[in-house]
Amino acid sequence: MRHSLLALSLLAVLAGCQPSTAPATVDSPAAATTAATQGEADQAFAALADRALATWFEQSPISATRTGEHRHDDRVDDLSAEGRQRVVDANRALLAGLDAIDASQLSRDNQVDALLLRNRLEATIWNVETLQSWAWDPLLYNGLAGGAIYNLMAREFAPLPERLASATARMEALPTLLAQMRANLDPARVPKVHAETVSRQNRGLLSLVDQFITPHAGSLEGKARTRLDAAVAGLRTAVDEHQAWIDGTLVPNAAGDFRIGAALFDQKLGYSLNASLSREEIRQRAQAEIVRVREEMYAIAQNVLKDRDGAPALPATPEDAQQQAAIEAALELAYAERPARDAVFDFARQTLETATTFTREHDLVTVPDAPVRIIEMPEFQRGVAVAYCDSPGPLDKGLETYYAISPIPDDWSDDQATSFLREYNDRMIHLLSIHEGVPGHYLEGAHSVGHPSTLRAVLRSGPFAEGWAVYTEEVMAQAGYLDHDPLFRLVQLKFYLRSVANAILDIGVHVDGWEREQAMELMVRTTFQQESEAAGKWIRAQVSSAQLPTYFVGAQEHFDMRRAVEAKRGDAFDLKTYHDEVLSKGAPPVRFVRQLILDEPIG
Repeated sequence: MRHSLLALSLLAVLAGCQPSTAPATVDSPAAATTAATQGEADQAFAALADRALATWFEQSPISATRTGEHRHDDRVDDLSAEGRQRVVDANRALLAGLDAIDASQLSRDNQVDALLLRNRLEATIWNVETLQSWAWDPLLYNGLAGGAIYNLMAREFAPLPERLASATARMEALPTLLAQMRANLDPARVPKVHAETVSRQNRGLLSLVDQFITPHAGSLEGKARTRLDAAVAGLRTAVDEHQAWIDGTLVPNAAGDFRIGAALFDQKLGYSLNASLSREEIRQRAQAEIVRVREEMYAIAQNVLKDRDGAPALPATPEDAQQQAAIEAALELAYAERPARDAVFDFARQTLETATTFTREHDLVTVPDAPVRIIEMPEFQRGVAVAYCDSPGPLDKGLETYYAISPIPDDWSDDQATSFLREYNDRMIHLLSIHEGVPGHYLEGAHSVGHPSTLRAVLRSGPFAEGWAVYTEEVMAQAGYLDHDPLFRLVQLKFYLRSVANAILDIGVHVDGWEREQAMELMVRTTFQQESEAAGKWIRAQVSSAQLPTYFVGAQEHFDMRRAVEAKRGDAFDLKTYHDEVLSKGAPPVRFVRQLILDEPIG
């Protein structure tokens, strides 16, 4: 999972875009006219992006910090009714400016960026006015409040005293943000699962203070130290009061439906994916993939269970129950090899090194030297995903990428921990390090940020990023990772089935009205997930929408694009060259990368 602390934010973050293609060669009067027209259009688009940058960084200072723009580090977002209206007005003005530009006269790269900009402008207006997540999703505010501190303190983009001064100002402002949350939320519209999740996460804001602020308070003196201490004390009081409101008012009265329904889902899915596949096309393709992948898993099970004592029946043409039993029995062999409860982080570091070395030795893609570090997931972000990759903002150069893992809770029983570790067994952690690290999210982010268009870097496509990470799992397996270990291939296919199931689950929950039993049947039986993993995903499906399909849709687009490029280039196709070329495009939706590489019309 490529993580952004601002995934729940109301406010889109834009950055300036510079034309990334040279002007057309002028060799005739007609060509001269066209080149001049293109230059004017590109200049107008660059100016529009600059205006968006100045306006929206000012409106969303927490997002600005995350992106690497630090002129507003001492402020937080305004989510009051007046603040939301300013966002809508600004988006409409920018959209009008975009409408005034003749997109056909833009360079091909700027044609892509203009479509990205339009999608985000329209999505933000729709979010505020139609989806209205500000009125029913408390997790939006929790993500902003945590990001306000975390984005300042997690990376050393400026001297510590400067960041502490900004953090002091933000801690002084955060009680107002929490008050806006209480004023905006209508408990009758807030789903119970959202309220209960934010109740568990709320005090994580103070854990950020304890981790990043108080240990360094001694570096300040005089008025700066006095002001910081007062801000910390005020925030602790505000968080305690907010917790009392969450537990005393929000949770007991939360009565909203977590299902957003077909109409809203389809609109949100369109903005989220920015792809050509419809909901029904996604479902049909995912269902076909489940059948195909289970057949391959059964073939592997036949191989690894052959002549093994106590193995189930392994007929050439199995019935459903026989296929299920064989695959489960083969997976048990992989589950038996798992790290100790206290060794997950050490093993993850080892697997990241192994995956990085393999990628380099097999010349699969250029591996950058940018730093990456495995960390414990901050408390305020837990409860949605087991792991994520947190790259530095595109304007912050040379800073660390974090591969974050949620620790096994101390209060979990041995049975709960065992269930978790059966899912995250040795081979699965190898896959997690491939997906989140190399050649997955970390590597993709390190490449993509080098594209000249900052706008594209900021508006990076979720399906591109998630699809790339899933795609690379297959690349590594086909290249012979872990010496063509059949159990690694089996677990990799199971991991892939999770991405397939994610798409079906999201549609089932938010459109088809699935209850927990249907969701668990898909995850536990059909796609072989452990009970603990499936239970966590059930919560994630309730508190999010239109994000879970990004893995499957993005991966299918990556697979389709590679086949198309291989077919066009034939014997001249080189895998490393292709991967580097794909990643050089700055992570827009995959369809645009395909159009750029194959020289197809943009759209």
